[in-house]
Amino acid sequence: MDLVQLEIFKAVAEHGSISAAAQHIHRVPSNLTTRIKQLEEDLGVELFIREKHRLRLSPAGWNFLDYTRRILDLVSEARQAVAGDEPRGPLALGSLESTAAVRIPAVLAAYNQAYPKVELALSTGSSGTMIDGVLAGHLAAAFVDGPVLHPALEGVAVFEEEMVVIAPLNHAPIDSGSDVNGEPIYAFRANCSYRHHFESWFSHNAAVPGKISEMESYHGMLACVSAGAGLALMPRSMLESMPGCSTVSVWPLSTQFRYLQTWLVWRKGTVSRSLASFIELLETSPQA
Repeated sequence: MDLVQLEIFKAVAEHGSISAAAQHIHRVPSNLTTRIKQLEEDLGVELFIREKHRLRLSPAGWNFLDYTRRILDLVSEARQAVAGDEPRGPLALGSLESTAAVRIPAVLAAYNQAYPKVELALSTGSSGTMIDGVLAGHLAAAFVDGPVLHPALEGVAVFEEEMVVIAPLNHAPIDSGSDVNGEPIYAFRANCSYRHHFESWFSHNAAVPGKISEMESYHGMLACVSAGAGLALMPRSMLESMPGCSTVSVWPLSTQFRYLQTWLVWRKGTVSRSLASFIELLETSPQA
């Protein structure tokens, strides 16, 4: 077993076929097929389930993929360490939309300035999507709604968000979910932790939301609520950052539901020099 075999195995596992992996790593398909067979013979297990033109990871393959990613990450970190102390190379981060818009722009700018050799990339989405990205190895770390209780992840709380319900200006006072039982709401997709939080707030008071319209942005939610078409839940920091925030009424949640923590999470044992430097900078940020 050598590093080339591990890199080939990782590429095939992530792309699902020999041809796609070969194109990605610029090798001929026959070479990949031979290397994969040699690796399986060396390990004494089948890493893939062969299905016509696609390959699916076997249970042993999924287990081995986790070790492969950790080994290759350590090799990359070792190369960077002997090349110098300065962080370098790609660093893919994920974030909730509100965190990316309000909490971390200054941190990202400071990091880019301090470590210009790091290729920083940021993607946004729901907590579920971001956690999946970290677990799959596509993201080095992600800002998500916490705490995150997953055996393969570790992290740290970095921000506290006050959650508020926004309603049309002429809406009656909102003290609990029972005050808005059956009213339409705007929210992100079903795997959004904030949406789950909003629905839990309703059910805590034996209430249910009416029609749930899925939106792609907080700006869209604000526009619809301002037009008198329903309710939405969002962090107060996000609301106050948007033009038009004064066109809606704002109602804090009860103490039990009012505050949520945002965590930065990463896979256990995968903190590279670049990520460690980012965490250090984040912890000294005024926002943290």
